[in-house]
Amino acid sequence: MSTPADPRPTGSYPLDALWRPSAILWVALTGIALAAVLTLAPGVGSDRWIYFGLILLVIQWISLLTLGALYLLRRPLSRLRPPRVAYVAVLLLLLGTWLVGSAAWLLMRGIWPEAGDDWPSLMLRLTAIALAVGVLGLAAFRNHWRARQLAVRAKQAELEALQARIRPHFLFNTLNTGAALVHQRPGEAERLLLDLADLFRAALAGPHQVSLEDELALARRYLEIEALRFGERLQVRWELPRDLPPVTVPALSIQPLVENAIRHGVERLPGGEVEVAVSTTSDTVVVRISNPLPRPDGAARPGHQVGLNASQVRIEALTGGRGSVQTQVVGDRFVATVRLPLDASPAL
Repeated sequence: MSTPADPRPTGSYPLDALWRPSAILWVALTGIALAAVLTLAPGVGSDRWIYFGLILLVIQWISLLTLGALYLLRRPLSRLRPPRVAYVAVLLLLLGTWLVGSAAWLLMRGIWPEAGDDWPSLMLRLTAIALAVGVLGLAAFRNHWRARQLAVRAKQAELEALQARIRPHFLFNTLNTGAALVHQRPGEAERLLLDLADLFRAALAGPHQVSLEDELALARRYLEIEALRFGERLQVRWELPRDLPPVTVPALSIQPLVENAIRHGVERLPGGEVEVAVSTTSDTVVVRISNPLPRPDGAARPGHQVGLNASQVRIEALTGGRGSVQTQVVGDRFVATVRLPLDASPAL
């Protein structure tokens, strides 16, 4: 199965947080606070409200220019290591400061006292302020990124712990089924072992992303293995669009839900149908896996939830918290719904 060229999950780029409304709001509030500090500093001889308005205008233009430059350069910057991205951001801040400062010196000399001085003196003061802000921002970014990396490592360790809990009964049942087929149907036995190898290869590969098509193909291999074991007891219905959305998903995020549908549904019944459906909305890909409930009163028997927890942790960790896994009982069926953002593939 193919894997995307860039294995980094969505939301793992250091500049992703800057495009969120909350981050832009904080940048604006920081500019207001900086303008207030400069206005209250000793030596401001003109009307402080006018000074506050003018210096705030300059600061906000510098902020917007820097954010705009970072957004326009987001693709080449995504190839750099995070510390280098931070240094580039400081450099763009200085360039924005010089550009806006020069414009202020040319256009506001009559109303802004500081702009009436000589250009080198004004640039020196603005550069000193920009450097101070940039250094503080650089330190904050380093602390934030270090904490983020520690959180990612902790989440990956949790994922690996979940992987280590692969249920051995499936392996034993599959090997027993393969042994029974070796003499009677050797072709099916060979296909079973190849499908089993694909499943365990994906399980042992560690947290990474695959295309939705490949993940569904992995789930199909699992269902083919179980179909050899259950025979006519297992019916599978696929409802897939002609062209699957070109999104990536965390590896082994759909297959464990299909496995749960077998273990907590069909395996406890004389027979049943597992349904796998994929649909899309304007900004979301929805994958639904449903299975019959084993009890006539419509209540699902409690399980160990390892498959569900593994899928939920993978989806949330590798989509930056934008994906989700939800379960519900609809009539006499248990439904697991996976929602993924349409831009789940790395876009930067």
